[in-house]
Amino acid sequence: MAIIAASSVEKIFRQPKRQSGFGGALRSLFSREHTEVRAVDGISFAIEGGEAAGYLGPNGAGKSTMIKMMTGILVPSSGTVEVLGREPHSNRITNAAEIGVVFGQRSQLWWDLPVRDSFDLNRHIYDIPASRFADNLARLTSMLDMAGYIDRPVRQLSLGQRMRAEIAMALLHDPKILFLDEPTIGLDVVAKDVVRKFLAEVNRERGTTIILTTHDLVDIEEICPRLIMVDDGKLLFDGELRHLRTALGSRRRLKLEFGTDPGAITLKTAQLVTDEGLAKHFLLESQQTSILDVLTELGSGHDLKDVKLEEPNIEEVIRTFYQNKPALAGARP
Repeated sequence: MAIIAASSVEKIFRQPKRQSGFGGALRSLFSREHTEVRAVDGISFAIEGGEAAGYLGPNGAGKSTMIKMMTGILVPSSGTVEVLGREPHSNRITNAAEIGVVFGQRSQLWWDLPVRDSFDLNRHIYDIPASRFADNLARLTSMLDMAGYIDRPVRQLSLGQRMRAEIAMALLHDPKILFLDEPTIGLDVVAKDVVRKFLAEVNRERGTTIILTTHDLVDIEEICPRLIMVDDGKLLFDGELRHLRTALGSRRRLKLEFGTDPGAITLKTAQLVTDEGLAKHFLLESQQTSILDVLTELGSGHDLKDVKLEEPNIEEVIRTFYQNKPALAGARP
């Protein structure tokens, strides 16, 4: 059963149309014109309990707007959103007890208080039983390595330390769903790695459903098997990364290194793209083509020293998708 369901959701914002000059400003006082911005345009999807889904799109694609509708902060202009079987905006207090939210640019922590005090305030807000709170705090402190700074004021923390504390705060009441909007923005490589591994473990071991928006595609690759991709407020793709690779053509790369230059090599199973003499680079156009197929066709007697197969990285896959989005809009696995 779907734990989150969106059906033909639209969100339209009305923005005042301002006229230039003093005269235009005066006219605006008596005749206000507006323009409509369609941030979310007819999007539908369903997410099962325990899934980890990445919600991707360029700036202005409607990602944060959709997250805010799922958390009850915004109301859809049309269509329906259900979270845990409820309409989020009309059940915000009830839903708040079962969801956790982390916005990368907004803090839930008290700036001048020690982290521990913010956690304790959260315990009272969510009415978390003392024993459960103590167990969760100990587990999260250990998993996120917060012992060294949990008693320091939030204002003294690095960005990476604060973000770990933000995520811990959102999980102290054992939410069924964790919404994350740019959780690794501005973090260094080490901090990103800690956050990614933790979120993947929480999803895997605790069954917490994760909805993640991010511009860092490594976040998606390491945390979210499923991608929901949007642009201009419209849904373009909903499925697994491996299915997206297949839809685009896998374009795996094969590098063959030789002890001596074998000269020109032509294969039916692979396309030669770069010839460096001792190293030759091929594209495997078919997902079914294996290294063994290529080596069998190549045959012996070429003084082959090494073979290296490379999958296209996620940045390349996503970039290729958006470059070809007119042809791929509405793609499904």
